[in-house]
Order: sequence, then structure tokens, then C-alpha cells
Amino acid sequence: MKFFKLVSLFVLCLCCISCFEVVEEVDLKKDGSGSMTFTLNMSQSKSKLASIMLLDSINGVKVPSRKDIQNVLKDVVSELNQATGITNIQKTEDYDNFVFSIKCDFKSIDNINNLLQDALSKNKKTTALSSYFFDVNKGNFKRKYTYSPEIKKQYNKLKEENKKVFKDASYTIIYRFASEISSQTSTSAKISKSKKAIMQRLNAMDIINGSSNFNNQIQLKK
Repeated sequence: MKFFKLVSLFVLCLCCISCFEVVEEVDLKKDGSGSMTFTLNMSQSKSKLASIMLLDSINGVKVPSRKDIQNVLKDVVSELNQATGITNIQKTEDYDNFVFSIKCDFKSIDNINNLLQDALSKNKKTTALSSYFFDVNKGNFKRKYTYSPEIKKQYNKLKEENKKVFKDASYTIIYRFASEISSQTSTSAKISKSKKAIMQRLNAMDIINGSSNFNNQIQLKK
């Protein structure tokens, strides 16, 4: 999805930032419909980012303007508007704290899979594949992730100062359900006290190196 273009728009040129987080949230109803939110949170580096945004370039790379960011978000919304089963698209832009998000509703989790497949087909390079499955009758939710060595190859092409950006970066996944979770298979995920939500936070470098992944199988109580 083009949302990740927003991530790269910042990360690959703003090598002075020390930390950023991508948050993926999935709220799933019993019938398999729900909502998804992607958030890019760079608030921990907002002071540095505010200063850098005043520059035209840094280390020979163009610094994105507010208009550049708005255009990327506009492209994401346009892409989602054309997708089957995707509705109620919302975007938020916080230029004081540098937090940006895209939210949409889906009729079926398969609508999200179709979006990801479409994005993959448009990518000239082979990237990691991620997909979701939900059995409405059995209450079984599955996240499948296939690592691609291309991720590490692209990372190795970066300048050393740009690689530092990923040192403290993270990717957080939050799933929320209408029913309680009875079991799950990820050793790095934690179930909430209500047992209706689960969170997994992965270090960006672990994802890049392939030592951590998003795979999980969650069984809900019937």
C-alpha cells in the first residue's frame, strides 16, 4: 500500500531522527468485517523533525515538504476509494507531533488481502508477503507472513547514516476482537486483561534481518 511510501518519504532522508514507530491496528467483528488503521508515529523525534523540515535537503537528499506529505496521503485515500469492499476512509495529519494515520472499514478481511496483493503486483522487486485469514464459523484468525531476502538487500544499499534510523524503530500490531481470545501462537505477543485484544511489537532490525515475524494464529472463544 502507498501508506508505506509515506514511511520511506521520511525515513530514507531524515537520517537524524532517532526513533519512529509504525502501528497497525485491526478491529475485527464476529461477521468478519471490521476496520484497519495504519499510523506512522515520529513524535519522539518531533523537535528534530521540525528543524529538518525547514531545510531543502539533508545529506544530498530532498526533505519532504508538507505538500509532499499531503500528496502521499491523498494518493493513499484515492487508492483505497477504488478498492472493493473498502469504505469510510479517514486520514489524520498532526504536523506538530509528526503523527500520520489512515483508517478504513472493510467488509471482509479478504478485502485487505486484495489490497496487499495489488500493491505486491505493482512492486518491481519481490517483497515480503503478509496476509490475513478469518474463519467466521470457527472463530479462528490467522496472520501469515513470508519473509523476503529482498528486504535485507534494500537495507544494505542504504548509506550508513540512513541505516541508523532503523536501530530503535519498531512495528506494532494490535488486534481487537468482539470475543475473548482463548489461545494464540506468537511468543512475542501479549493478550490484554480483557482478553479481547492482543499486541505484538517488533524491532525494525529484527524484521529486516528476518529474525522476527508477524505470524500468529488466534483462537477466539465461541
